[in-house]
Amino acid sequence: LGGLDGVAGEVTVMTSAGGLVSLGDGARLPASLLLSGPAGGVRAAAAAAVASGWPDAVTFDMGGTSTDVCLVLDGEPAPAGERSVAGLAIRLPSLDVHTVGAGGGSIASLDRGGSLVVGPLSAGAVPGPACYGQGGSAPTVTDADLVAGRYPEGAVLPGIGELDVAAARRALNEAGVTAADVIAVVDANMQEAVRAVTVARGVDPAGLALVAFGGAGPLHAVAVARALDMAAVIVPARAGVLSAVGCLTAPRQHDLVRTWPGGSDVTGLVEALDALAREAGALIEGSEVETALDCRFEGQSHEIRVGSIEEFPAAHQLHNGYTRADTPIEVVAIRATARVASPVGGDTLPAGRRTSVEGPAVIAEADCTIWVPDGWRADPHPTSGALILTRTSGRTR
Repeated sequence: LGGLDGVAGEVTVMTSAGGLVSLGDGARLPASLLLSGPAGGVRAAAAAAVASGWPDAVTFDMGGTSTDVCLVLDGEPAPAGERSVAGLAIRLPSLDVHTVGAGGGSIASLDRGGSLVVGPLSAGAVPGPACYGQGGSAPTVTDADLVAGRYPEGAVLPGIGELDVAAARRALNEAGVTAADVIAVVDANMQEAVRAVTVARGVDPAGLALVAFGGAGPLHAVAVARALDMAAVIVPARAGVLSAVGCLTAPRQHDLVRTWPGGSDVTGLVEALDALAREAGALIEGSEVETALDCRFEGQSHEIRVGSIEEFPAAHQLHNGYTRADTPIEVVAIRATARVASPVGGDTLPAGRRTSVEGPAVIAEADCTIWVPDGWRADPHPTSGALILTRTSGRTR
């Protein structure tokens, strides 16, 4: 940080809603930053999907201890309603990120019944997977990937050295598990996570792309996409550090929320929305402002965010599989979001050179490794810099 002395720039921080605010604003409302890391990755992944021609996608961030997924429709990540952290309800704007305990460091073991379990326990960075040679003896997903040949022979990890395939194989054998089974179980866990943000919300994953990032995401994305018959896998440039990229390129954003006590007073509702939009717009010069409503049918305890009351019945049908034509609609809260694009666009950041390849192939990059299995190919997108992985044979449906 000493090298930043004398740099005249504003310090901003990412919020759980996927926007940047000043350091002072973040300090005044620290609970708004609880899920900021995953939100940064989602923002960058959504932008990469749009730039690659896929405005409808699922972001897939697989790191060392967990995997975070989020639905993106028409280029916008899905917003969440109420979130909870450590059992505490957080009613602040955030993205609808679903997390499972499946990462490169997730430990594989047999439970008391002899069934294979992968995660949520993790080896972490220290001691890390057995193949790191730092004293770890429990087999992890990374060990399984190495034994399965998903890393290039003689792969070297900065700060660690050459990955020890013999140690990885020994850890798997001593635990009584195989690399193929570990990979199959962790892939199944992540498939369920994607189903939770698509099928469970009335969205068919077959029409979506899977945007893979994080250190381990590009190793497992094809298996997840293939199981759900998704259209393609997108591996953005700088996939291993995409959450950091998102923190650089996300928009400046302010979110305002007010409860609505006015019942069915439509005129009052319109006036309140206009006033809230003006208040939000005044927070960021030159911003565009969007408004939304949290609505529910009378007697319900959960809300759905929509752009207008007229949109609510269709949204309820999509999310819940039914609607109530004769039931009054309640507006619980009104929202306004002011947003202005970052001066640092993703296209201003340097990207590596990528070429087309047919699987089976391993593509080793500085920040991640990409596995292209048999029956798939990878091609660089001409403008976004992403690798687009698609089937060389027909889809399952």
